[in-house]
Amino acid sequence: MSRSVLILGAGSAMAGAAARILAERGDALFLAGHEPLELQRLASDLRIRCGAKVAVGRFDALDPAGHPGLFAQVLEQLGGLDQVLVASGYLGPDPRALGGEEPARILAINFTGLLPMVGLCADHFQRQGRGVILGIGSVAGDRGRQSNFVYGAAKGGFALWLQGLRNRLHASGVRVVTFKPGFVDTTMTFGKPGLFLVAAPEAAGAALARALDGGPDIVYFPAFWRIIMALIRAIPERVFKGMKL
Repeated sequence: MSRSVLILGAGSAMAGAAARILAERGDALFLAGHEPLELQRLASDLRIRCGAKVAVGRFDALDPAGHPGLFAQVLEQLGGLDQVLVASGYLGPDPRALGGEEPARILAINFTGLLPMVGLCADHFQRQGRGVILGIGSVAGDRGRQSNFVYGAAKGGFALWLQGLRNRLHASGVRVVTFKPGFVDTTMTFGKPGLFLVAAPEAAGAALARALDGGPDIVYFPAFWRIIMALIRAIPERVFKGMKL
């Protein structure tokens, strides 16, 4: 059965890979991001290759005033909504920056700026008694590390918000999934130091599509990151604070 799927931050490599899989199986898609012209190229490719129904709109986490209009556009173009994939992400040019506007921008694009739009989707799903919200967090959100703790705080905050939303919507028949990838080979991570066990975006997209279909509430990708992060969380703070991570 085909579904209507909204992808926020559809310009990311992981989201694009997931969109191709969803289009191939017949889902109707609404691709939303801050560069609609780029998304139009992806939409055209999906229409030609897959015969999919694909609409495009502008989503800006820094402009919450535009979210209600976008949500109305999604419902009109798709004729309803079944699933939402929240793939918006921003690491920033200097993850160690503390001053200026950059930390607030990182927090908004990865967390706070997403909440108005995701909240509209959550209310809609609660009213219709079904739906799926899948939010992409990060293993960086499991513990604060000096190398990227602003980004980690944003992803960790989003994961905690999704956990609360999961608790709130469970009785309504709405699934809320937190997807926590490790390092994925994307433009956001390209050239960054200290990367290891880097996964392909196509594999991440396939995992996202599977997570939309069903499975655990919290998905680590690749799965071995669940063990790695469990070990990192188990390190006593008196030891962890002196580590260079």
